[in-house]
Amino acid sequence: MRVGSFFCLLIGYATLLPAADVAFGEQPGRLEIKLDGKPLTAFHYDSKWDKPFLYPIRTSSGLILSRGWPLDPRPGEAEDHAWHRGFWWAHGDINGDDFWREKPHPATSRMVVDGKPVSKGNAFEVKLGLIGTKAGRRMATVVERYAFRRDGANILIDATITVSADGGQALRFGDSDDGGFAFRLSDEFREDRGARLMNSAGQIGTKQIWGQPAKWVHYSARVNGKPAGVAVIDHPSNLRHPTRWHARGYSLNSANPFALGSFTDKTKDGSYTLPAGKQLNLRYLVVIHEGDLSPEGVEQYFAKFARP
Repeated sequence: MRVGSFFCLLIGYATLLPAADVAFGEQPGRLEIKLDGKPLTAFHYDSKWDKPFLYPIRTSSGLILSRGWPLDPRPGEAEDHAWHRGFWWAHGDINGDDFWREKPHPATSRMVVDGKPVSKGNAFEVKLGLIGTKAGRRMATVVERYAFRRDGANILIDATITVSADGGQALRFGDSDDGGFAFRLSDEFREDRGARLMNSAGQIGTKQIWGQPAKWVHYSARVNGKPAGVAVIDHPSNLRHPTRWHARGYSLNSANPFALGSFTDKTKDGSYTLPAGKQLNLRYLVVIHEGDLSPEGVEQYFAKFARP
């Protein structure tokens, strides 16, 4: 997708929402994002990370919903899975290379930034090269695009991931539950601490929603005594919509269209092959809220997001 086409797409969706003042500031290895003059998040792409990510996850009032570790450790919080940082996209098996789990450098397959993020209006995009350890070279190009909006007290992030098989080979996304567009929240969003995990089918709890197809999944909890949460919505144009979800009770959630056997029956194959020279587009809407957000409210966001 051309840059111009991308920004036209975002502007078309943005007309449905109230305006907000979004500002970007370049720092070494990261792009700072402010909303209405206040820090919202940052896009971290320093070479010390195996893949880029948005961190932290903040509400409009500044309440932080993401886990701090390993960037900003907090006393007593979980320290598992160091590669779970804020919002990110990756997959655990692309032509046999693992871009999801972080392994000791230089063994890790990496998503390396080409240049720096480019911002315009309320959005930015960044080009990444997929460098595989098995392939020993650049396998493909990924372009990540994020647009930021406010809807009342809620923060909306429109995320688009475009994978181009431009490395002279097809890309096989293996059947693995470790992959997709993901977030990791703070320990307040653990199911065993009272958080509520729900999908668009009305299923509640990780045992019900893990691996199930759904238009959206919503995590909600009380943080510093305030109700808050994050919903991720799958766009109808996405591969295998409604997608399946790697929704865990320890505050991890990922929209993953490439797992079937891993989620259900090991005899089934959810892998997908992107032919050489072709593109795969994946689009998601994130809703970050402080205060209650009902299932009907999430469904209304889906209806707006799904409009042609």
